[in-house]
Amino acid sequence: MHAQATEKTLAEAAAHLRLVINRAARRMRQEAGTELSASNASALTTVELHGPLTPSELADIERVKRPTATRILRHLEKEGLVERTPDPNDGRSALISLTGEGRERLRRLRQRKNAYLARRMRDLESGQVATLERAVEILERMLEGDRAPGEGRA
Repeated sequence: MHAQATEKTLAEAAAHLRLVINRAARRMRQEAGTELSASNASALTTVELHGPLTPSELADIERVKRPTATRILRHLEKEGLVERTPDPNDGRSALISLTGEGRERLRRLRQRKNAYLARRMRDLESGQVATLERAVEILERMLEGDRAPGEGRA
């Protein structure tokens, strides 16, 4: 019976944590502005972290189908955020890498998100900030080896 109560408590805590994380992520996306959709920002971050890479590799990392990755890359390329170069190992494919403008766009998006969080944290007590820092460490440990598409610094 005690194990069931613990499982119920864990399930309730997990549900609450999920709601708060989703709300925070949604709010940061709003703060980032409409320069890039969530899928485009995720792909751009993946190219930054793992590039240069092929469209197929991007699709695998982002866990999308190849046509979806191609469509996203076409948009990012049109915006001047990524560039294609011939793949020296496969003449039929290209390698995708970030342009200077792509790096700058990610920097601006991150800066806006960070500024939003800093504003929200400004009125917290130092102990509360320390608690948040500890929570970040715990979440990172919990999620190690379980990276989602585009997860990282965007």
